Amino acid sequence: MAAFSAWFWNERFWLPHNVTWADLADPAPGVEYPKAGHLLTALPLALGIFAVRILFERFIASACARSLHIQPGAGRRAQPNAVLEKVFISITKNPDSRHLDGLSKQLDWEVRKVQRWFRHRRNQDKPSTHTKFCESMWRFTFYLGIFTYGVQFLWQTPWMWDTRHCWYGYPYQVMTRGLYVYYVTELAFYWSLMFSQFRDIKRKDFLIMFVHHLATVGLISFSYVNNMARVGSLVLFVHDTSDFLLEAAKLANYAKSQRLCDFLFILFGVVFFITRLVIYPYWVLNSTMFESWTIVGPFPSWWLFNFLLLVLQVLHIFWSYLIARIAIKAMLRGKVCKDVRSDVESSSEDESNTTTGGSKSTHLSSNGENGTNGHSTLESQTPEENSHF
Repeated sequence: MAAFSAWFWNERFWLPHNVTWADLADPAPGVEYPKAGHLLTALPLALGIFAVRILFERFIASACARSLHIQPGAGRRAQPNAVLEKVFISITKNPDSRHLDGLSKQLDWEVRKVQRWFRHRRNQDKPSTHTKFCESMWRFTFYLGIFTYGVQFLWQTPWMWDTRHCWYGYPYQVMTRGLYVYYVTELAFYWSLMFSQFRDIKRKDFLIMFVHHLATVGLISFSYVNNMARVGSLVLFVHDTSDFLLEAAKLANYAKSQRLCDFLFILFGVVFFITRLVIYPYWVLNSTMFESWTIVGPFPSWWLFNFLLLVLQVLHIFWSYLIARIAIKAMLRGKVCKDVRSDVESSSEDESNTTTGGSKSTHLSSNGENGTNGHSTLESQTPEENSHF
């Protein structure tokens, strides 16, 4: 373990030339430099955030949902049938015409009745609008809170107005209490997302978001250990700017306020494009790649840090494409229909979706499925959302 530790914490990788860990180990009185051990605080804090989330969703978000007439009731359940259940679990959840004809003959049911059974069975596994509202309200509350804190904290820092201050005196930059709170809170939140993703609403991009959360935790921790926290705080702030708007749009959607939902989604898209495709590359990447090169010079961890930030920019471009696709479909249909980060299927599928011949009705969302309760569905955290680092 000692040999592994010496290899992992190699000074020539982590620090600029002519700087050692010993130089950072004994600062002047009242001065604190980042240490890897500081990040351990994020783990119990993540559990605390997870517990707060459960209480918030159960008592606060749930009450808000009920006040908007969003009830937690369960949908219609499929009648028990061993044959169809076996097909559903082991073969297909959405049988084609060949399977439907075979099952119809085997059970002596009409094809439409078999289709209806599979539709009801699929809906059993989907979360209710009430559940999704509570999840989005929690995310909205956290994102808005951390964004507000970020504005208040960064407004007073010199590197907010001149990014070269991210590198002046590097790596001998003091870790202030405000910066530490900002960093550890964000890190703890993403640890809590790692814990909760397995119990949250299952979405199509589960794996992508899991990798994203891993990368976020890694980047936050990495930038803290080698004291790139100043520029790291700018990355966090850029991402915080749009996340709460998406969750607000989803809340409006669940509350069946279509105009407000459309307005908030458009606002989210505009802010997302500006922050992720303009401000991030021209403000943050310019500083990490060019200003730091001039002031500090490159070293191994600098190369890795910039590589990871460039990977994040590729994700921004990918998510921007998805958002643009939604916006175009929304303009063509007259409303925001469905986020591509939707649940596996829409939350409710009316029986009117299927005609006698098995064809679908024409009032479909962008994925060919009905929106939640007849309204648009923005089932995502998207660019986590999501997506601080």
